[in-house]
Amino acid sequence: MLYPDGILNILGKSIKKGESAEAKFSVAKLHTNTTVDVPVIIHRAKKPGPTVLFTAGIHGDEVNGVEIVRQLISKGINKPKIGTIICMPVINIFGFINLQREFPDGRDLNRMFPGSKTGSLGGRVAHHLMTEVIPKVDYILDFHTGGANRFNAAQIRIQPGNSQHDAFASIFGAPFVLYSKNIKKTFRNACNNLDIPVILYEGGKSLNIDKDTTKIGVEGSMRFLNHLEMLADTHEVPLAQKPVFIEESKWLRAKYSGMFKSVFNVNSYVEKGQILGFITDPFGKLNHAIKSNHAGYLINVNETPIVYQGDALFHVSSKLKDTND
Repeated sequence: MLYPDGILNILGKSIKKGESAEAKFSVAKLHTNTTVDVPVIIHRAKKPGPTVLFTAGIHGDEVNGVEIVRQLISKGINKPKIGTIICMPVINIFGFINLQREFPDGRDLNRMFPGSKTGSLGGRVAHHLMTEVIPKVDYILDFHTGGANRFNAAQIRIQPGNSQHDAFASIFGAPFVLYSKNIKKTFRNACNNLDIPVILYEGGKSLNIDKDTTKIGVEGSMRFLNHLEMLADTHEVPLAQKPVFIEESKWLRAKYSGMFKSVFNVNSYVEKGQILGFITDPFGKLNHAIKSNHAGYLINVNETPIVYQGDALFHVSSKLKDTND
């Protein structure tokens, strides 16, 4: 992105080409009148080029995404050869501090975009992000995990029917690409409405840092930066695998309440009728086998030991895109 006079003015900072800075994303004050400022790490190369924003922690308990952005910073991957890289490792600082998904008022920040200057706390944070940061960037990589104890396979989620997003997903190189429509009031939808592409990475589960999921996220980010010619020459570009593009998928839910144990791990390919796990009770009376109702990849597995009737247990791909066309 080209800035007037080559200077990036963001969050009260004026950053010239070749400079680095740490800005403050002022969220609010605690009830103790303590100011809460979220650090925003910015690095600019001397040569002009795109501006890429890395975000995580929109849900405060999704710490695996925070770890990915942390590694991008600690390894110097966020120091571009051209252009600008902005890192916001934790957006929902309130949830992160309290190890909770939502804001203190119980609202989901990722259902409050583009927000409001005079709305709720979450709405004000969303508005601040959309007005002060997002207009300055060209591309966004946003990191998430599965909710609760549901472990997501490493995947990119994009809206169907967009060839540019398809290409970006292939470049990132996560094992799976899941087509999912934009949901109103989400961060991704708000940015896409401004024609700013969002590569949304899902992997792992809440309150957990998974080494493999983190590695895929970091290496995918490096490949994307290399595609934009932003990755510094000091970093070796990791090889990518060809992703599996999933056009449709279905949730398999619990028919009974009880103790749950999965037989398969996430990423596994299962056949129709194959036993995926068991639901039992503490008294040895119930032993219900959970069978897959179709063949496909397991892209999410519930890892909680106790489930209730209707709980989502397995997310199974049901239709794959033919990428050989």
